[in-house]
Amino acid sequence: MAYPIDVRLGQQHYLDFQEDQLPIYNSKPGNVTLSVSNSYAIVQAAIKRAQTRLFEDNFVPWRFHPRNSNFEPATNSTRTYVSGITIRQSATDPVGVNKPLAGAVNESYTLSISRDGAVKITAVSSVGILRALETFTQLFYQHSSDAGVYTPRAPVYISDAPKFSHRGLNLDVARSYFAPSDVMRTIDALSWNKFNRLHLHATDAQTWPLDIPALPNLSKNGAYHPGLSYTPEELREIQAYGTARGIEVIIEIDMPGHTSSIGLTFPELITGLNIQPDWSTYANEPPSGGLKLNSSVVYAFLHTLWEDLLPRLAPYSAYFHTGGDEINENVYLFDETVKSNDTAVIQPLLQKFVDFNHGYARAAGLTPIVWEEMLLEWNLTLGSDVVVQTWLSDDAVLQSVSKGFKTLVGNYNKWYLDCGRGAWIDSLPTTASSAYPFNDYCSPTKNWRLIYSYDPLSGIPSNLSHLVLGGEVHMWTEQTDPINLDNIVWPRASAAAEVLWSGAKDEAGQNRSQIEASKRLGEMRERMVRRGVRSAPVQMAWCQQNGTQCAL
Repeated sequence: MAYPIDVRLGQQHYLDFQEDQLPIYNSKPGNVTLSVSNSYAIVQAAIKRAQTRLFEDNFVPWRFHPRNSNFEPATNSTRTYVSGITIRQSATDPVGVNKPLAGAVNESYTLSISRDGAVKITAVSSVGILRALETFTQLFYQHSSDAGVYTPRAPVYISDAPKFSHRGLNLDVARSYFAPSDVMRTIDALSWNKFNRLHLHATDAQTWPLDIPALPNLSKNGAYHPGLSYTPEELREIQAYGTARGIEVIIEIDMPGHTSSIGLTFPELITGLNIQPDWSTYANEPPSGGLKLNSSVVYAFLHTLWEDLLPRLAPYSAYFHTGGDEINENVYLFDETVKSNDTAVIQPLLQKFVDFNHGYARAAGLTPIVWEEMLLEWNLTLGSDVVVQTWLSDDAVLQSVSKGFKTLVGNYNKWYLDCGRGAWIDSLPTTASSAYPFNDYCSPTKNWRLIYSYDPLSGIPSNLSHLVLGGEVHMWTEQTDPINLDNIVWPRASAAAEVLWSGAKDEAGQNRSQIEASKRLGEMRERMVRRGVRSAPVQMAWCQQNGTQCAL
């Protein structure tokens, strides 16, 4: 859906596309040398996928034209066909193109279609070619007579590049389990919307669904049910699947809070494990429990965990998320190595804990990411390489960049997709009246218009805006599972995708038009549905067929 930076349209006419017209990918010696051995294969696979999208998964755009109007080219009209497609990569792919740090890979591209049907795509990197191919497929529609595909947008010249270098979705795969096929379907949808990151919140208090061969009982005891965990092979497949589509998969192991699932195997590592019934004194949600902060046994466990996991992640990602949100001080009253809920006592022990984990991440070649509390609540000393992920407020973004840290946005009042579905906590008879009308903590629902209105740079001085790498929309899954995942995430995440790719402001510095975005989002929804993602609708068809008649 993401709107390109520069689009120039000539006098328009219809252009048809035949299935046997294959693109030519220009990567011959003397033109470009690919430093990553699989870049050529990745582009060739993307070309094949583009063919499928064009000729097998396209859609008839009847919803976006007045009823009974002649919006398609006549089947007996003179046709101009795509006469050739040339794809050229103009520079060598950088080392690590498959797992870049934010901004390390140039995703820009140009795309032109001439009046006589010549198509040219030029990009600096193979990733840019992937983005261009996605735009190209979105220019074409299926003819209702099944007479092939056509575009009404020719001639056209597009010059495009992302506003932000980190454009992601955070998917919680711990509170609900999602099969690899669900995750990979989500990766597909992310790539269509020009995201470039999938952040998997892989473990939490409720489950440990990640197989660690050196600690086999972690997932054996910690998964909801046998088979509901990711094997090393499945995790590698997910990450490689993302790489092939320009999506870097980042794994988060949240700690020291949100770790009580470890206690199902190693109860001696966890303090305040599943205290009932007063769990809310010791955790934001049940079950309570956190890793002990000054225990040699905990550090031995972490050594084994990181030595197993991190080398497996490093080939596919430049980052590792070490968590750090919602640490509850009260659980440390039960920690025999701390025996206090005083933050002044806990803070230096937390500093040692985080330093230990970040040391292992860096040794594996991974850059740490933390939740904002590590910097802004616990005032830890963090390395200059650490990325701070904010979620509580826009002021947190300003505070983080003011301290000199690269920062991700994702204000829960704007970009939390789980909000507005009502309380998932059951109310006891004694508390039901005070819980009425049973809203969740972040109601109301964050509809696509609210998501689209969010400016990641709001309130950020221009001299600090470069530290805002981008952001993520968040899908926490207390009430989401594979059955409703697609229609909870999409098309609302598409609205965030356009903000992160195109920016929240237009060329004149004004907020982008929701009326214009509504049609783009509606079309994107139809494409996703046709491609197998069960996205929720944007509007009823009557509104989409009648322009601005549903506007006030």
